[in-house]
Amino acid sequence: MPRAGWRKPESDRRLSDLVSVGVLTRVFPPAMVDEVIEATGRTQVRHRALPARVMAYFAIGMGLYSDGSYEDVLSQLTDGLAWASGWREQYQLPGKSAIFQARERLGSQPLAALFARVARPLGAADTPGTWVAGRRVVAIDGTCLDVADSPVNEEFFGRPGVNKGEKSAFPQARLLAVAECGTHAIFAATIGAYRDAESTMVEHVLDALTPEMLVLADRGFFSYALWRNASDTGADLLWRVSTGRNGPTPTHVEDLADGSWLAHLRAAKDRHGEPMLARVIDYTVDDGRDNPVAYRLLTTLTDPDTAPAVELAAAYAQRWEIESVFDELKTHQRGSKVVLRSKSPDLVLQEIWGYLCCHYAIRSLMSQAAHHSGHDPDRLSFTAALRVVRQSVAHQGAFSPYGVPSVLRTADQIGSDWKG
Repeated sequence: MPRAGWRKPESDRRLSDLVSVGVLTRVFPPAMVDEVIEATGRTQVRHRALPARVMAYFAIGMGLYSDGSYEDVLSQLTDGLAWASGWREQYQLPGKSAIFQARERLGSQPLAALFARVARPLGAADTPGTWVAGRRVVAIDGTCLDVADSPVNEEFFGRPGVNKGEKSAFPQARLLAVAECGTHAIFAATIGAYRDAESTMVEHVLDALTPEMLVLADRGFFSYALWRNASDTGADLLWRVSTGRNGPTPTHVEDLADGSWLAHLRAAKDRHGEPMLARVIDYTVDDGRDNPVAYRLLTTLTDPDTAPAVELAAAYAQRWEIESVFDELKTHQRGSKVVLRSKSPDLVLQEIWGYLCCHYAIRSLMSQAAHHSGHDPDRLSFTAALRVVRQSVAHQGAFSPYGVPSVLRTADQIGSDWKG
């Protein structure tokens, strides 16, 4: 017996055969989506109005149309596909309740697995802003996302406190990500509760680091154990550290010609352990305030001829690119001050992974367009690309990643507020 709100199509075609989401299917092909769903054990046991593949694309679509209702999102994913052949008259889209149940059946694991399967650094050998001292520059950082205020979300994620013992209006999930600075592509991530420390969560993304990378991190991440574990991946590190009482205490080994110095790193409780050799770069940044800001960087790049101190100090400024990535994700893609809609923890995770998949698809498009046109990816507008991707979903067959002049902007055409 058909559910309320839909009727059986008169043709043999299924919704899963007809749903196509423009540029999203270029990055996440249907065959791959099916493989991931099968591997995570979420393949439907019988034909349903909303099969698992459709719901995987729906979860990504929620990251593209964050302000739309369930019905609006599903409609956007199917508009412009087969309506010309009369399919719309043969099939009525399921309603909110059916979509919610289908989301629950899918769960979060397929979206997390899909992101892990696809997400990789996008910069090529000639991509501007991607390489320093022959290493691919990536950054690690975290951010928080407001989630729906439900008892189960509060219990699972927790919420920050505010003044006078009160708590914030919404629970928060903590997202920790690794992003390529030159292309703004997030290629590794982990999601936890608000109470989880970023310096602990980072252990879950270390396997995404490779020997070709130079990893940037702010001073909140350093610990002797994490430095050793991150170094063991083969990646080179360039981390800012505190010079206060809670910071590391490097033991001087040798002064270098460029003003940096070699030092041994060893925790006080590990006096007899093997010390770690690092290079220390101290400098100040005069930003016009009364007291210039002092920086101390630790790096595993110990040869000043290969990586001069001035070059590394300038490279560390790229750590702020990941802040722009989070702004793209939270302000432009999700919408400023928009709270994630899911009221249960697993669906919150599904929604966040959908956002990450969507962001990666947009950044993949931008990387292709930049490469084709010879532009620096930083000279492309994320908001313009987001608009083009939304249009490509609703107008299938009329989109090519190489036919998007509205995405490409010269530096003098870009307003000061486009970035992010």
